[in-house]
Amino acid sequence: MIVESIELKNFRNYRELKLLFDERTNIFYGDNAQGKTNILEAVYLSGTTKSHKGSRDRDMIFFGEEEAHLRTFIRKRELEYQIDIHLKKNKAKGIAINGVPIRKASELFGIANFVFFSPEDLSIIKQGPAERRRFLDMELCQLDRVYLHELSGYNRVLTQRNRLLKDLSFRPELIDTLDVWDLQLSEYGKKVIEGRERFICALGEIVHKIHGNLSGGRENLLVSYEKNVSKEDLYERIRQNRERDIRLKTTSAGPHRDDLIFEADGVDIRKFGSQGQQRTAALSLKLSEIELVKQVIQDTPVLLLDDVLSELDQNRQNYLLNSIHDIQTLITCTGLDEFVGHRFSINKVFKVVEGSVSGEN
Repeated sequence: MIVESIELKNFRNYRELKLLFDERTNIFYGDNAQGKTNILEAVYLSGTTKSHKGSRDRDMIFFGEEEAHLRTFIRKRELEYQIDIHLKKNKAKGIAINGVPIRKASELFGIANFVFFSPEDLSIIKQGPAERRRFLDMELCQLDRVYLHELSGYNRVLTQRNRLLKDLSFRPELIDTLDVWDLQLSEYGKKVIEGRERFICALGEIVHKIHGNLSGGRENLLVSYEKNVSKEDLYERIRQNRERDIRLKTTSAGPHRDDLIFEADGVDIRKFGSQGQQRTAALSLKLSEIELVKQVIQDTPVLLLDDVLSELDQNRQNYLLNSIHDIQTLITCTGLDEFVGHRFSINKVFKVVEGSVSGEN
């Protein structure tokens, strides 16, 4: 899969921008806060309909404007796709594939696959469970439309149930309607748990191998799924927790409280690992994500590296760069010095200054 080009209008700090990408390595360099990350965000948005940062549509529109447009051209297995995304301040975004509007964002999934790697990802091991669940869901939704449907359904029902729990304090007669939400939540939740089980099982095998190479064989890393409740017990647990949920006005059991466990030689490195261990595990996780996507889609994803190299020591830099030589990569950095001394082919270089991008080769 290749992203051939992108056109932006009134997106973030870009009034108008047209970029042609190389099929391999594209470097965007410049000082901080010039707009480098915005380019990667736009590319990611074009395939997932969402910002990697979770930004709202209105926050991605150029200041003072009401709308923004993105047009991306993608080539996948000799097929050409034009993806148009129309962001609006006060309405839902519009999406079209090859000029044909689509009703659901999920219709876009499967055309493009992106792996986004930012400095924040290096802290995923020591951060809270919410970030690890977000990692799970972002990748799974790109790979599995069924999972996307089940997760969307689960989140919708969870929101409705939590709203009802809050309303019960002044409308107690609504309590009987909880039965309907409990049943729906458990049905969607079981499917979400099953999808995560399959994903983590496949990912864990790859992580174990890559981490062994990355650590020089000094550590064995195991990734496992820490379920808040099993799929078999989900409905009963929701029922058992009803009084507690009414008192707390929130749903206390379900996959929205799941987590991932990272153990190096039996030690939970989320809590007891050194910063070096945690960063190496995080790098192993992202590299495993790339490999798993390759296996699932029988193609290569596009890798978006946002100022990650400056956060890694030379050994980890070398391992990362040597691992991505065969896929299209968009890299942001503050200077080209980070690539000096690497046996690494740079195919296209762009300089970014205050929302203006110029090619240098």
